[in-house]
Parts: sequence; structure tokens; C-alpha cells
Amino acid sequence: MNLNEYLSVFYRVSERWPQMDYHSHQEYEIYFFHSGSCRYLIHNQIYDLEPGDILVMDGMALHKANIPNNGEYVRSILHFSPHWIKGVLKELGGMYLLNVFDTLHHCLIRTKENDESKELEKLLLRLEDISRSQYLGNKYAETEQKILLLQILVIVNRLGQLDSIQPPNNKVEKTCHAEKIATYIQENYMSKLTIDSIAKTLSLSKSYVSHVFKEMTGFTVMEYVMGCRLTQVKYLLEMEPDKSLKEIAFECGFESVSHFSRYFKEKVGVTAREFRQKRLKIYSGENG
Repeated sequence: MNLNEYLSVFYRVSERWPQMDYHSHQEYEIYFFHSGSCRYLIHNQIYDLEPGDILVMDGMALHKANIPNNGEYVRSILHFSPHWIKGVLKELGGMYLLNVFDTLHHCLIRTKENDESKELEKLLLRLEDISRSQYLGNKYAETEQKILLLQILVIVNRLGQLDSIQPPNNKVEKTCHAEKIATYIQENYMSKLTIDSIAKTLSLSKSYVSHVFKEMTGFTVMEYVMGCRLTQVKYLLEMEPDKSLKEIAFECGFESVSHFSRYFKEKVGVTAREFRQKRLKIYSGENG
């Protein structure tokens, strides 16, 4: 078993990852913002982050960090497969620890860098150390990883119970417009979309739509359209294994199978067929 497929952790990283420009994934994610400047887009919500902020997400919603070109950007990121930890959670009566991922899908927890958040940092650092040792032949690594992940989930759940979950409010006009654009795209990505058609529907100018969406999210409008389509494609490839690639391509808004195939390979690194086979293999292995 390759644990890298079930859990990955990066503690206090400041590197820029261009390949992670805009993306979605099947793994659940805990994102911990430490310092710098970052405006984060998840689904159709835009969050201006403060040090100590934690984003919790199920991964399937399109998400992206929008950061200044030369600004500081330090964060910790934990990805984990819910299937990998569910067995332990069921035994301990702890399935509720995944509720925030399953029901809210994504949320912001504002810790103000309190004591609980500092404890969480220590656990993330330890988990990263253990994950590295796993590749050096530590046969107990998987057990320790699951124990540490349980502790992390307990703390995140506790932070969420402390009325720390922040609903977006008092948003500036640009943020509201960008969120409306994102919402419209998510509801209509399967149709033929252009900047013109989006602008007309929302009663905004074409240039304003292009400018405000790029400024507030870091995406161009059409990048976001294609990202939404790709997210749904990945979902259908795994959840509807009997549906043909052609059906999926057209259902998700691609105008030709050849364009779909090229775009998927370019963005994901493997063909759609290879992606489906890999995901189904992992899933059956986790539940076998």
C-alpha cells in the first residue's frame, strides 16, 4: 500500500506551486494559514485570510489561493482520504468528526492564533515527521499517522464548536460581484458560456466581469468555467463508472471529445480512462 495516496502533509511551506493553480481533489483538506497575504476562493465563497485561519474543505469544490506575486505566503496543508480513517472512527464512535466536511463541504475557522491552534501546529509538524519516516521503513508509521490525524480532527472539531466558524459578511461590492459570477458559472458550466453571455445575464459590462473576477479570485472567467467542468468530470468518472467518456464530456459542457481528452490530460497528467481506473482501484482497495 502506498500511503501517499491516503495522506499527505506539508508543514509551514512557503513555496509557490504553479501546478496547484486551481484544482479539486477527492481527499478532504485542512488548510492552515500562518502568515502573509492571501485571498482564498472555495466554490463561490471568497475569504480574506488572517494568520491562524483554518479552512476545512471536502476537496471537491474548486479552490485556489489568490496571493500577491512577491508577497509572503506561509501555510500548512493536510490532505487525507476519509475512507482511510473511517474504520478507526467507526470503532471509536467518532464519525461525527467528519461532519464538518460532509455537511458544510467547506468553512473558515478563525482561531486568532489561540492555544488550540498552537497545539494543532505541533500535531501537523509531528505528522509530517512521521509521514517522512514511513518512507524510510518505519512499520509503525501508519498507526501513528492515524492516531495523530484523530487528534487533529478532534481539535478542528473543538475549534469549530467554539463559535469560531466565520460566515462571510460585510463584503465589498467587488467580492459580491465575483461571488455572483462564480455562482452563475457553477450553475451553468454544462452550457455554452462566454464572458459576453455571463455579463448580459448579470447586467454587468463585459470588461468589468473580466477584471473584477480576475482581481478577486485569481482566475480568468474561462479558466474558472473549465475548472468547474473538470471538477464534475472527475466526480462522474469515479461515481458513474458505467458512463462512457463521451457521455461525461458532453454532460459537463465540453463541445468535443478530442478537446475534452486533451484538456484532461494537460490538467491532470493522465488520461481520463487512466484516472478512472486508478480511482476505482484505490476505492475498492480501501473498502475491500
